[in-house]
Amino acid sequence: MNTLLENIARVAAIGAGATAIMDVWLLLSQRLGVPSLNFAMIGRWVGHWPRGVFRHDAIAAARPVRGELALGWLVHYLTGIAFATFLIGVAGMAWTRSPTATPALCIGLVTVLAPWLVMQPAMGAGIASAKTKSPGQNRARSLVNHTIFGLGLYLAALLIVWIER
Repeated sequence: MNTLLENIARVAAIGAGATAIMDVWLLLSQRLGVPSLNFAMIGRWVGHWPRGVFRHDAIAAARPVRGELALGWLVHYLTGIAFATFLIGVAGMAWTRSPTATPALCIGLVTVLAPWLVMQPAMGAGIASAKTKSPGQNRARSLVNHTIFGLGLYLAALLIVWIER
C-alpha cells in the first residue's frame, strides 16, 4: 500500500477505534444511570450550518433536521479521527508504531476544550456547561469521557501494532 494511504488509514483507524472505546464507556455509564449526550443533537446542530445557523439558545428546541441522528454519529466519528490527526501531528507518525500513553492521554484531555468552548456554547449550554442545571457534574463527566478517549487513542494504536505483527 502507498505510504501516504497507509498513514491515513492508520490515523483514521486510531481515531475511530478511540471513539468506539469512548462509546463503549458511554454505553456502560448510561446503563449505570449516568446521562449521556444525544448524538441527534450534534446532528441537529451541524445540520443547521448550511442554513447559516451556528448557535442556538437551546439545541433541543431547534427545528429537527432530517437524518440528524446519523449525521450526529458521523460527526462524532469524524471528530475522533480529527483528534487522532492532531495527536499524530504533535507526537509524530512514529508514535503510531510505538505508542506510549502520555501523549494520547494529554491530547485526550486537551480535546475537552472542543465541547467546553465550541459545542456547548453553540448548543445553548454555555461555556463548559455553565448554563446547565449541574455544570460541575457535566464538566467532570466531560473530563472523564475525554480522558477515556485519550486512553482509547493509546489502546487503538496498540491494537493496530499488535495486529500488524
